[in-house]
Amino acid sequence: MSRRRFLQAAPAALVAAPAVVSAQPAIRWRLVSSFPKLLDTIYGSAEMVAQQVAAATGGRFQIQVFAANELVPPYGVLDAAREGTVECGHSASYYYIGKDPTFAFDCAMPFGLNGRQQAAWMADGGGLALMRELFAGYNIVNFPCGNTGAQMGGWFRREIRTVADLRGLKMRISGLAGQVVSRLGVIPQQIPGADVYPALEKGAIDAAEWVGPYDDLKFGFYKVAPYYYYPGWGEPGAQVSIYVNRQAYDALPVEYRHVLEAACAAAHLGMQARYDARNPVAMKKLIDGGAQLRVFPRDILLACQKETFALYREIAAANPQFRKVFEPWNRFRSAQHLWTRIAENSVDAFAGRHPVE
Repeated sequence: MSRRRFLQAAPAALVAAPAVVSAQPAIRWRLVSSFPKLLDTIYGSAEMVAQQVAAATGGRFQIQVFAANELVPPYGVLDAAREGTVECGHSASYYYIGKDPTFAFDCAMPFGLNGRQQAAWMADGGGLALMRELFAGYNIVNFPCGNTGAQMGGWFRREIRTVADLRGLKMRISGLAGQVVSRLGVIPQQIPGADVYPALEKGAIDAAEWVGPYDDLKFGFYKVAPYYYYPGWGEPGAQVSIYVNRQAYDALPVEYRHVLEAACAAAHLGMQARYDARNPVAMKKLIDGGAQLRVFPRDILLACQKETFALYREIAAANPQFRKVFEPWNRFRSAQHLWTRIAENSVDAFAGRHPVE
């Protein structure tokens, strides 16, 4: 089934499935997530998949969800699914750029696609086929399973006014964005979400990006690093994914495969909807609690953008797999940004400048 047909058919598939699968075998899977239960939006998308699968199969296909560190560490999810330690995993693919930087396309690229554009690229722009080819080399069938939407730029213990202020800064930052800022003197740190607050509190790091207001409020970052910067150029639309072990997937009845795909699509839509609904309320609470909003100076954004595309060109020259994805992705990105500037951005900018109570 094509991604577009699947998205159109997902609601009907979830309703009709019980009658179709009632004669199918009972199956029990384990799913390991990179995220703690505290993050009911990200972690919750995996739980939504499990709930939808069970409901659509009359309980005959059950997926038990395990939070980070319950069975495997946060960054061990891909290997656990690849090796068949568990049947499936739930993670942010840019955690695995150490294996291949091409994984970042499945999650978030600095100065790349926003949430809607990422969904369009995956569903109708050729992105899913390219990512499936990458994951096939790791014995995995991947499914998009949520997006955070545009993230914030991060929490800083002190204000950042110039590019020079970045030099020597120890910052928790994920994906290729960490490699970008390292070119400007930042010392990137890869730290799981649950460990970020203690690191900021003790001064082991100077800054940290996580997601956005709703999740950041839960962690209380504003109490130890009050300067909250935007825009989140490093993650304009971060997608999370479900990784299914190839052998486990092949052993599923065809009806169950369709149910799983439809459940992932429902969770994908639901996750960003929850963030969009909850972030504005959380932002107000953060500001009331003492968070100080700051916009990244233009010089810093320009420097980050310049280094981002220099990095992309360097990786593409050395990595054929990355180049194979980057070239069509970049054409898609350019077309999307032109259209978004004409359509979405213009009406949003007007509404923002002229609010009506």
